[in-house]
Formats: sequence, structure tokens, C-alpha cells
Amino acid sequence: MNKKTAIFFLLSTAAAAPAVYAAEAAKEDIQELEEVVVTAPLQDKASESAVPVIVLSHEELRLKVGHSIGETLKNELGITSQSFGPGVGTPVIRGQSGPRVRVLNNGIGSNDASAISPDHATSVEPLLAERVEVLRGPATLLYGSGAIGGVVNVIDNRIPGKLPDKLLGGALEQRFDSVSDETSTVMKIEGGESNLAYHLDGFYRDRNNLDIGGQAIDVTAAQATDPTLDVIQNNQGTINNTSAHAISGSAGVSLVGDPGFAGIAINRLENNYGIAPDGTGETTRIDLKQSKYDFKSELKNPFKFAESLRMKLGYTDYQHTEIADGTPGSFFTNKTYESRLELIHNPLRIFRGMVGFQATAGDFAAIDKSTNEIIVPQTLSNSYGVFAVESFDIGALANQLGIRVEDTTLEPQGLSSLNYVPVSASASSLWKINDSNSLNLAITRSQRAPQIQELLANGYHDATRSFEVGNLNLREETSYNLDLGYKFKSDWVKAQLDLFHNWAGDYIYQQRNGEFIDGAPVLETRQADAAVMGYESKLVFPMMQNRYGSVDLTLFSDFTRGQFVRGGDVPRMPPLRFGFQIDHTKGEWNTNLRLTRGEAQTHSGDNDTATDGYLLLSLGTQYQVLDLHGADVMVFAKANNLLNENIRNSTSYLRNFAPEPGRGAEIGFRVSY
Repeated sequence: MNKKTAIFFLLSTAAAAPAVYAAEAAKEDIQELEEVVVTAPLQDKASESAVPVIVLSHEELRLKVGHSIGETLKNELGITSQSFGPGVGTPVIRGQSGPRVRVLNNGIGSNDASAISPDHATSVEPLLAERVEVLRGPATLLYGSGAIGGVVNVIDNRIPGKLPDKLLGGALEQRFDSVSDETSTVMKIEGGESNLAYHLDGFYRDRNNLDIGGQAIDVTAAQATDPTLDVIQNNQGTINNTSAHAISGSAGVSLVGDPGFAGIAINRLENNYGIAPDGTGETTRIDLKQSKYDFKSELKNPFKFAESLRMKLGYTDYQHTEIADGTPGSFFTNKTYESRLELIHNPLRIFRGMVGFQATAGDFAAIDKSTNEIIVPQTLSNSYGVFAVESFDIGALANQLGIRVEDTTLEPQGLSSLNYVPVSASASSLWKINDSNSLNLAITRSQRAPQIQELLANGYHDATRSFEVGNLNLREETSYNLDLGYKFKSDWVKAQLDLFHNWAGDYIYQQRNGEFIDGAPVLETRQADAAVMGYESKLVFPMMQNRYGSVDLTLFSDFTRGQFVRGGDVPRMPPLRFGFQIDHTKGEWNTNLRLTRGEAQTHSGDNDTATDGYLLLSLGTQYQVLDLHGADVMVFAKANNLLNENIRNSTSYLRNFAPEPGRGAEIGFRVSY
């Protein structure tokens, strides 16, 4: 038995020890409030969904929130983070990322460049979030046909939808993280009177270089994929050039009345962060700027047959410059208009549902400022989609159907236009066998059009240190997804098991081809049939409930495996994970201990390297003081990676240059009034 496995079993045994006491512990019924999923078409309860749903809010979100949306969600079942150093972390759901996971901000796409390349930070800020919701299945067709992995919606109440109960309210949050000497400050002010509601928020973040548990560069692995790499600098215990600072501010106002509401908001984000160096002495930083303008409205009972009519409009002006050794290099710009119209109709016999229309127009380009070479030609894109989602119950079966048809046209400068018509459909059913048992089944056929960079990229990309080559011959990607789940609930255990199998025809992916252009490895866009399968499981045991508080033990595991039909492995898949978490609650005090074992990922794909297994041990606690002179105060602390493991993330392009954060402590407080 190796050291890591011995530690894991030792801690597992310690975690299970309270089970002896569980039989004699006093049992009390605890009322659990059901989370309503706002992103769902009819705002259903999470427990009534036929596919896995994740909702983070209130104290749970505050303790889990990280530097990015990917880091915030990385401990949820089936979700990891595609880290690219501490400045970037986009969510990976069941091995899918980029354009297959749509990140929304209040139901409108982030429309930055995070789906284009893994080094581009998402402009959605989790520090400002009031809720984070993750959806799969039919409901994802409301937001895009290509969201095979799922939809992540970050909700921050930037445009108030209801009138607050006081003129002045808000929150102040302050955090410090020792692993990078990071300080972050978040402030929110909101209120309303008569028919006017307003919202103001902002945050500031500043950090130094990231501490790690070993050497920054795995030289042997890095040179296995790039034999020309000459590593002359390899730090121990820290990653150079990973400092960052970011600032953002938003303002929103709404008119609210009995017929509904209408409001507008503006947001400005500036983010400057560094990319982990490759040891050659060169450094790259990214200077990101974005302005976002949004309109949102809802009319209640606008027509005889309609329950509500919702409209959302958004304009995003995004740009970033990749600065190599102080010289501006790759420059990306993306200007996007997005509009949505959603009509929720009154029940038609057994049917409850929504129909809608979505239109997106974009202007994207990428050039190398130092040489004026075009990386991606300026491309105008127009996409129009119609969608419908209907729910209906038949006996003990709760069913949902969804369909979406899109028409997407790309007009690259100097090239012929490209047109795609993705058609997607989904069906799911939840069978409530009894109060304790339920089965769910979901089947989805999803198509997505190729992204601009997948088709047109042809140039050196500073941050990925690769020469990216697109493929104009790409076809629409078609995926058939099967999701089967089982849930059990009793006084002594809660159990959840979800199995999934995705068959993807013409799966689009990026892969090193072993060639080099001007000394840079070629990252080629390819297409092949693939299959991705796996599971997510969780067992929750209430171990103790008495005057000393309550203790729950959670055992969890998830696994994803991706293979090409012709042979070979789909690159950048997460490893098998399993572990346990102990939660203790007493009054306003909550504490948890979590241990995760990640197995080695040996199925890394062609021209990529394997990653070792790891143990990740963390501890978190929070205490609430309610109604302290009219304010609620929450104090929290987290200890991360207590074993100081030097973890290399198998879903990251920079796995050989940027390990995950080492041992660190995070403390903070939040005052709400």
C-alpha cells in the first residue's frame, strides 16, 4: 500500500468511526427547503428534475466560491475546472468544455472569448453571484444547441426583478488567500421605493504569484511533447508571472409594478493576469477589457393564453491583448448582440411549457499586433434559433420534451460564407416510484455548428505557445446522449447514482499533431466519431443528531472516459475521483472536512502526457451572527490542499507548466444589511 492510499484509508476509517454512535443518536426531523431552479423553463424544484441539477446559493456558495467559475464548481459531481493558471478556470462538465458548456450571466451568454481558447478567462465573476445553477437535459436547449455538457448560469440580480423591502440594503465581503497573498473586496448596494428598484455592485482583486507544492515545470513531460523546449528556469514552490489584478463595477435600475418589470444595467470589467511561463525566460500576460449592456423585462399575463412574456437583450464589447515580454502580441476582439424572447403559456390540458426565439450577431477577429499577421480573420456571425420546452405529468411520471432549431451563418473576410442548421431535441422522464425511490431517464440529440476558431484559426497564439490550425471542412457535430439516474432517500441514507453515455458523431477537438512551425508545436483542429461515458454517485449518511449538533458523512465518486471509435483517447479528460466529506452543524456554526482521491490519468490522448494521482484534503468552516444591529454577519475560513500536493490537472493545456495551488488558507467575512 503506497503512502497516498494509506493516508486515504486512514482518514476514511476515522470518518466512519461515528457510525457506531449513529444507532443510539437522537433523531429529529429536519425541514429542508427545496431549491427552485431559476434557469429551468418553469422554475421547477431541483428534486423534480429528471437530470442532475446543481444549485449553489447563500452560505454554501460563499464557502465554495473561488477565483473563477470553474474553481467554484470543481468539487461538484461530474464537474472539474480547465485551469490555465490561477487567472483562468472554465468549467468542465463530464469531460466537455469550451463551446459545449455555455456560461450565462443572468440568462444571457457571457459572449467573451472563454469558449474560443482555454487561456481566455470568462468575464462572469463568481464573487458577485447570488446563485450559480448548472443544468443538463431538455432545459439546456433554451440557451443553445451546442451545450452538450450543460449550462452554467451565474445570477447576480444586476437587473432587479422585484421591489426590495427597503430603500437601502446591500453587502460587503472581504477575503484573503495566503496561497497567492490575494485580497478581494466585494460590495453591493441595492434597494427600492415606490416602483423603482436599483442595484450597484463592484469588486477588486489583487494577487501575487501562486504558491505550489513542488516544481512548476515537469521538464520530462514537457519535453516529451516538445523536444525543442529548452527549460532554463524552473521555480520550486511558486509559479512566476501568475500575479493578477481585476476590477469591475455594475449599475442597474428597474421599474417594477403589478404588470411586471423592465430594467437596464451596465457593467465594466478590467482584468490583467499572467500565464504560467514555459521556462524559456519568456512571459505572457493578458490584458482583458469588457463592457456589457443589458435590458431585461417580464410581463405577467400579457395575453389570454400567456402566463408571462420575458425579453432579454445584451450587447458585449470584449477585447484582450496578449503581451509577450512587454510587447503586445495576439489581440482578440468580440462584439456580440444577443436577444431572447420567451413566452410561457398557460397550461394546455396536461402541458406546461415555453416557446421562444433567440438571435445572436457577432463580430470576431484575432490578429498578431507585433507582426500584423491574421490569426483568425474578421468574421461576422448571425445565428437565429427557435425553441420549445414542454412539461407534462402522466401518473407517477414527470416528463419534459425540448426542441431547438438554429440557422447559423459565418462570413469570414476574404472567404466564402459558411452556413449550418443544427437541429436538437431532448426528452426526459422522472418516475417517482414512492416517497423514497425515483428513477430518471433523459435522451438528447444535440447538434452544434463549428466555432469560428475551429474553422479559421491559422497563426501563433502567445498564451498557448502553439501554432493553431483550423479546418474549413468541419461538419456539424452531432451527439446522442443517454442519462440514467436513481435516487433513494430514507432516515438513514440518501443515495444518488447517475450513469451517462454520449455518442458523438464528427466530434470536434484540438490535438497536437507532432509537427512544429517556427519552433512552435502545431495544435490542429480535427473531427472524428467518439464516445464518452461515465458515472456520478453520492451517499449521504446522517451519523449524529443530538445536543452536540448534527454530523453527516458523504461518500462520493465520479468518472469520465472518452474514446474515439477508430481508436485512441479523447484528450483532456478528468480522472476517476472518489472521497468523502464530513459536515458538522451546530446552530449557526458549520464545518466540513473533505478528502478527494484523484487517480492517475493515463488515457491522455496522442502527443499529450499522463498525470499522476493525488490526494486533496481541505477544511472549511463558517459562523453566522444573525441580526447584529440590523445586519447579518458571516465569518468563514478555508484550508486548501493541506497535504501540499503538487497536483497536475489532466483537463489543462498547461498541466506540465502550471500545477494546482499548494497549501493555503483563506479567511473572510461578509456583512449583509
